[in-house]
Amino acid sequence: MKKINISIKFLVLLAFSVNFQTIVSSEIMLLTKCKNLKDSFIKNEYILDFEKSLMTRNYIYDSKTYKKHRITDLSIKKENTLEKFFYEQGNLILTDKVGYPQFYTQLVFKKNNPIINIKTVINNEESFSMISTCSKVDVFEKES
Repeated sequence: MKKINISIKFLVLLAFSVNFQTIVSSEIMLLTKCKNLKDSFIKNEYILDFEKSLMTRNYIYDSKTYKKHRITDLSIKKENTLEKFFYEQGNLILTDKVGYPQFYTQLVFKKNNPIINIKTVINNEESFSMISTCSKVDVFEKES
Protein backbone atom coordinates (compact mmCIF):
# COMPACT_ATOMS: atom_id res chain seq x y z
CA MET A 1 0.00 0.00 0.00
CA LYS A 2 2.84 2.39 0.82
CA LYS A 3 4.44 1.70 -2.56
CA ILE A 4 1.20 2.65 -4.32
CA ASN A 5 0.91 5.94 -2.35
CA ILE A 6 4.54 6.80 -3.14
CA SER A 7 3.95 5.97 -6.82
CA ILE A 8 0.84 8.15 -6.95
CA LYS A 9 2.64 11.09 -5.27
CA PHE A 10 5.53 10.71 -7.71
CA LEU A 11 3.20 10.68 -10.72
CA VAL A 12 1.32 13.77 -9.47
CA LEU A 13 4.60 15.61 -8.88
CA LEU A 14 5.86 14.58 -12.31
CA ALA A 15 2.64 15.78 -13.98
CA PHE A 16 2.91 19.22 -12.33
CA SER A 17 6.55 19.63 -13.28
CA VAL A 18 5.89 18.74 -16.93
CA ASN A 19 2.98 21.22 -17.16
CA PHE A 20 5.07 24.15 -15.92
CA GLN A 21 7.83 23.59 -18.46
CA THR A 22 5.91 24.72 -21.50
CA ILE A 23 7.90 26.61 -24.09
CA VAL A 24 6.49 29.96 -25.13
CA SER A 25 7.33 31.04 -28.65
CA SER A 26 6.45 34.19 -30.50
CA GLU A 27 7.46 36.00 -33.63
CA ILE A 28 9.59 39.06 -34.18
CA MET A 29 9.42 40.81 -37.54
CA LEU A 30 12.41 42.96 -38.47
CA LEU A 31 12.15 45.48 -41.33
CA THR A 32 15.54 47.00 -42.21
CA LYS A 33 17.01 49.46 -44.70
CA CYS A 34 13.71 51.30 -44.97
CA LYS A 35 13.57 54.14 -47.49
CA ASN A 36 11.22 56.99 -46.71
CA LEU A 37 9.50 58.93 -49.49
CA LYS A 38 10.11 62.37 -47.89
CA ASP A 39 13.15 62.06 -45.63
CA SER A 40 16.60 60.46 -45.83
CA PHE A 41 18.07 58.28 -43.13
CA ILE A 42 21.42 56.73 -42.34
CA LYS A 43 19.51 54.01 -40.46
CA ASN A 44 15.77 53.33 -40.45
CA GLU A 45 14.44 50.04 -39.06
CA TYR A 46 11.27 48.70 -37.47
CA ILE A 47 11.07 45.78 -35.02
CA LEU A 48 7.65 44.24 -34.31
CA ASP A 49 7.55 41.99 -31.25
CA PHE A 50 4.30 40.01 -31.46
CA GLU A 51 4.58 38.63 -27.92
CA LYS A 52 4.69 42.13 -26.38
CA SER A 53 2.62 43.78 -29.17
CA LEU A 54 5.36 46.41 -29.33
CA MET A 55 6.80 48.18 -32.37
CA THR A 56 10.26 49.72 -31.96
CA ARG A 57 11.60 52.10 -34.57
CA ASN A 58 15.32 52.95 -34.59
CA TYR A 59 16.46 55.70 -36.91
CA ILE A 60 19.25 58.15 -37.63
CA TYR A 61 18.56 61.15 -39.86
CA ASP A 62 21.11 62.16 -42.46
CA SER A 63 22.47 65.72 -42.07
CA LYS A 64 20.16 67.33 -44.65
CA THR A 65 16.95 65.86 -43.17
CA TYR A 66 18.06 66.61 -39.62
CA LYS A 67 18.68 70.28 -40.46
CA LYS A 68 15.32 70.52 -42.27
CA HIS A 69 13.38 69.25 -39.23
CA ARG A 70 15.54 71.09 -36.67
CA ILE A 71 14.53 74.47 -38.15
CA THR A 72 10.89 73.98 -37.11
CA ASP A 73 11.34 71.74 -34.03
CA LEU A 74 14.24 72.19 -31.60
CA SER A 75 13.36 68.95 -29.78
CA ILE A 76 14.32 66.83 -32.83
CA LYS A 77 17.18 64.43 -32.23
CA LYS A 78 19.43 63.16 -35.00
CA GLU A 79 19.31 59.63 -33.57
CA ASN A 80 16.20 58.28 -31.87
CA THR A 81 14.17 55.25 -30.83
CA LEU A 82 10.36 55.24 -30.75
CA GLU A 83 8.13 52.58 -29.21
CA LYS A 84 4.42 52.10 -29.87
CA PHE A 85 2.01 49.34 -29.04
CA PHE A 86 0.24 47.64 -31.92
CA TYR A 87 -2.67 45.32 -32.52
CA GLU A 88 -3.70 43.00 -35.35
CA GLN A 89 -6.90 43.55 -37.29
CA GLY A 90 -7.43 40.90 -39.95
CA ASN A 91 -4.21 40.77 -41.98
CA LEU A 92 -3.18 44.30 -40.91
CA ILE A 93 -0.90 45.31 -38.06
CA LEU A 94 -1.82 48.79 -36.75
CA THR A 95 0.03 50.94 -34.20
CA ASP A 96 -1.74 52.91 -31.51
CA LYS A 97 -3.64 55.96 -32.71
CA VAL A 98 -1.87 59.31 -32.53
CA GLY A 99 -4.10 62.39 -32.43
CA TYR A 100 -7.64 63.24 -31.46
CA PRO A 101 -10.82 61.22 -32.08
CA GLN A 102 -11.76 63.30 -35.15
CA PHE A 103 -8.22 63.26 -36.57
CA TYR A 104 -5.61 60.56 -36.00
CA THR A 105 -2.86 58.60 -37.74
CA GLN A 106 -1.54 55.05 -37.43
CA LEU A 107 1.30 53.11 -39.02
CA VAL A 108 0.07 50.07 -40.94
CA PHE A 109 2.11 46.91 -41.59
CA LYS A 110 1.40 43.52 -43.13
CA LYS A 111 3.29 40.36 -42.20
CA ASN A 112 6.26 39.66 -44.48
CA ASN A 113 5.50 42.80 -46.50
CA PRO A 114 8.22 45.45 -47.02
CA ILE A 115 5.76 48.34 -47.48
CA ILE A 116 4.80 50.56 -44.53
CA ASN A 117 1.68 52.69 -44.89
CA ILE A 118 0.17 55.43 -42.80
CA LYS A 119 -3.56 55.49 -42.13
CA THR A 120 -5.01 58.97 -41.70
CA VAL A 121 -8.56 59.45 -40.43
CA ILE A 122 -10.31 62.83 -40.55
CA ASN A 123 -13.98 62.91 -39.43
CA ASN A 124 -14.33 59.15 -40.09
CA GLU A 125 -12.88 59.46 -43.62
CA GLU A 126 -9.92 57.06 -43.99
CA SER A 127 -7.01 57.25 -46.37
CA PHE A 128 -3.89 55.12 -46.72
CA SER A 129 -0.56 56.39 -48.04
CA MET A 130 2.73 54.60 -48.49
CA ILE A 131 5.45 56.20 -46.37
CA SER A 132 8.29 53.71 -46.54
CA THR A 133 9.62 50.66 -48.36
CA CYS A 134 12.08 48.33 -46.66
CA SER A 135 14.78 46.37 -48.49
CA LYS A 136 14.72 43.44 -46.08
CA VAL A 137 12.01 41.74 -44.02
CA ASP A 138 12.93 38.92 -41.62
CA VAL A 139 10.62 36.99 -39.33
CA PHE A 140 12.18 35.16 -36.39
CA GLU A 141 10.72 32.70 -33.91
CA LYS A 142 11.60 33.73 -30.36
CA GLU A 143 11.54 31.07 -27.65
CA SER A 144 11.51 31.70 -23.94
